[in-house]
Amino acid sequence: MSPPLPDKSTKKEHIRFLQQAIDIANTNVHTGIGGPYGALIVHNGNIIAYSGNCVTSSLDPTAHAEISAIRKACQSLQNFHLPDCILYSSCEPCPMCLGAIYWARIRQVFYACSRFDASAAGFDDLFIYQEIAKHPEQRSIPMHHIHLPNALSPFISWQNKEDKTPY
Repeated sequence: MSPPLPDKSTKKEHIRFLQQAIDIANTNVHTGIGGPYGALIVHNGNIIAYSGNCVTSSLDPTAHAEISAIRKACQSLQNFHLPDCILYSSCEPCPMCLGAIYWARIRQVFYACSRFDASAAGFDDLFIYQEIAKHPEQRSIPMHHIHLPNALSPFISWQNKEDKTPY
């Protein structure tokens, strides 16, 4: 169960932004740009980035609404972390988008539809969530770990690098 929203005015603001994400998703469907997904990112009460899903028009399977909005927000704030931002999405983020949300350190996410709703509409979100829980070699796309003697060398170099930008 989600924690309660702080107060009515804040709840109204969340509903307003979430409705805008749904509107972006609907526009996306009608224009044919991509799938039925929309997302926006808010910083200090202002929308700093928004996007619809652009997978089919850009021929890019990573061009989900949330990923595209995160990329735009990072450019807007000139930072690869978005800790003071809230993401609003027309649907529960898929595993790829969820990973990007955590990498970007987004403070909070509000979404309208669930992974089950997306699955009922023919999307793979639920299936991919289920695949992640499996051992790599048991996934529908088999994943094979091959140990190489120097496999850790990039991580060792990274750990020893004094002028790195941690993320």
